[in-house]
Amino acid sequence: MDEMHFAFKGRPDPAGWPEEVVPVFESSVTCSYATLTAAGRPITWPITPYPGEDGRTIDISTGLTYPSKAERARSNPKVGLLFADPLGSGLEKSPLVIVKGEATVRDADLQAGADRYARLSIARLPAAWKGTPRFLMRAQKWYWSRIWILVTPLEILWWPEGRMTGKPKKWKAPAFTFVAFSDPRPEGRSIPVAATEIDQEKQADLALEHLGLPHLTVVDDGYPVPLPTETARRTEEGFYLTLPPDVPVAVTGDACLTFQQHAEVFDGQRNSVFLGTAESAGDETLFRLERALPDFSLGGSRIDRAKAFFTQRKRFAPRLEHEAQRRGQAVPKVNL
Repeated sequence: MDEMHFAFKGRPDPAGWPEEVVPVFESSVTCSYATLTAAGRPITWPITPYPGEDGRTIDISTGLTYPSKAERARSNPKVGLLFADPLGSGLEKSPLVIVKGEATVRDADLQAGADRYARLSIARLPAAWKGTPRFLMRAQKWYWSRIWILVTPLEILWWPEGRMTGKPKKWKAPAFTFVAFSDPRPEGRSIPVAATEIDQEKQADLALEHLGLPHLTVVDDGYPVPLPTETARRTEEGFYLTLPPDVPVAVTGDACLTFQQHAEVFDGQRNSVFLGTAESAGDETLFRLERALPDFSLGGSRIDRAKAFFTQRKRFAPRLEHEAQRRGQAVPKVNL
């Protein structure tokens, strides 16, 4: 099977997903991926989705050196995906899609995970690596060493016109849908990330000024559900948000606000993520800002991105060795 397509040519989609949403899963450059902390709070990051190898999952990856996205999913497999950014997908008309699913974490074969990521990432996002010498790419083992997260959709909601107006169309997985167990949790603990001071008020101002409209994630029926916003403005408490007219879940309680920006021809991205709570404020929703999360964005010029990669190489080298050892494996080679 061609890994850039879910369905076998001339054969039915093996997962039975609605025909309207399959091109979105195939072609989206980014989606919002939401997990839950041990306390049940949502955390959402923008990430690139890839077709599952058996056509039954939507797969994403996270770095071996920053495994939190995977570890949260291993502890609580209920995850959410939002496809609301058609930029760069090439789709003339793209529905807005929400997925509630269960995650399977794969890190028992780090070399296979690194090989798959190099193969698919370079094919999907060629502009991000154009002009970069191969020897420099191979030196970034901390980046190419990957944990894969396979998301099995259990419920799909979509709005054909691309905006949450009216009732969504809905698909539910058959009762016998199989969700594989995650690989065993590795021994020991990750090296704690060094604390960094973040001027969260400044970061919030810059995110709103430069990164467009955010996605707001809340919890519904035990699943984190990312939602688009239609307006956002700053307040001393955080942000006032306008949501679409027919949001399908209650917007209250613990929440996450995620900003992301990338070009149509993807060559890097800038992110900002904030934790807080959501509550109704008349015709708007108030997101009370509690904490900004540290972030590694790849924006700016090609030179800026190259400098950032080499800076992070030194920072992440000890974590790379440690995480590989926790799994009883060698650090993967970078096979391009």
